[in-house]
Amino acid sequence: MIVIKSKSKLVTIIIHVLIWAVFGLIFFFQPLTFNIAVPYQLWIKNGITFGLLVIAFYLNSFVLVPRFLLKNHTGIYLLIAMSIAAIIVLLNGYVDYWLNLRQLMEVAFHKMGPLKHHGHGYHWDPFILASLIGTSALVIGIGTSITTIQKWQHDKQVHQDMEQDRVTSELSFLKAQINPHFFFNTLNNIYALTLINADTSRKAIHQLSRMMRYVLYDTQNATTLLSQEIAFVKDYISLMQLRLTDVVKIELDSPTVLKDMAMAPMLFLPFVENAFKHGVSATQPSFINITIEQNNSLVELKIDNTIIKEQSNNLEEGSGIGLNNTRRRLDLLYPGKYTLKIDEFTAANVYSIHLTLDLS
Repeated sequence: MIVIKSKSKLVTIIIHVLIWAVFGLIFFFQPLTFNIAVPYQLWIKNGITFGLLVIAFYLNSFVLVPRFLLKNHTGIYLLIAMSIAAIIVLLNGYVDYWLNLRQLMEVAFHKMGPLKHHGHGYHWDPFILASLIGTSALVIGIGTSITTIQKWQHDKQVHQDMEQDRVTSELSFLKAQINPHFFFNTLNNIYALTLINADTSRKAIHQLSRMMRYVLYDTQNATTLLSQEIAFVKDYISLMQLRLTDVVKIELDSPTVLKDMAMAPMLFLPFVENAFKHGVSATQPSFINITIEQNNSLVELKIDNTIIKEQSNNLEEGSGIGLNNTRRRLDLLYPGKYTLKIDEFTAANVYSIHLTLDLS
């Protein structure tokens, strides 16, 4: 952000330098084309006029546009801007009179001789007046354009920063909800194990501690590796299998050769957790089939599991904060780069999830 602001300031400085370089050429190079020895009073007059234009430019940019034009006081702004242009014209005429510049220029042109002098002259005519008014309007207009564009860019950047902060805060909140959700559900499973087999429960606690290190430390960054996410899913499945009976069939198919890529952490777990929560039974035959595939940057997660009716009459309502938060995280992190299809085949008694994620 600091680098972007520094570059923006540098670009602004360069634009201002170029603007005044162009106007400087107009004011201080044009007299050199007269092919006469112009009096030094002309340089004084041009310097004063140039200074007035500089003052008008920055007075308009830093005061008039922010206080009036950008606050929808367009009428007052136009009145003041036209008054500034009129003041520049009047002061320019006064400087001509004060320096006696008209007479001095006439003398300079007269020295060119009668033939060369024909058609030349330095007098206050409508062309010079219109030229000065046009130059003043041009300077004020350029200042208005630059200030308005910079204000629009600043407002756009502020809006983007606020939106980014909002998204970051929401993502942190969602992930903070998912982590305790996983932790407490797993603790409940381990508690059930302690009533059945103490040795198995100790093994489960050790495995849980390894998984929690991933949850608490490895997922604190915005991204993790695909291989780490898959390894975490495997650990979770292994932990869940400790309390399952032979009537439950668990299958996991993951890539043997993996092209590791960065992804948001804890995206797969809620879907896997949902399958264990609603798809297995201690007494009824049930199954969970999990397939993870990769095709270049596309990663697919497919989960099919039986529907155990007594555990949840409505899977969408019973999915808890895990699935809901994961949907929201996908919306925020991968807009337009993922598809999620969830089907409940009531006749076949199967619940199916198909997630396609583009990690490019």
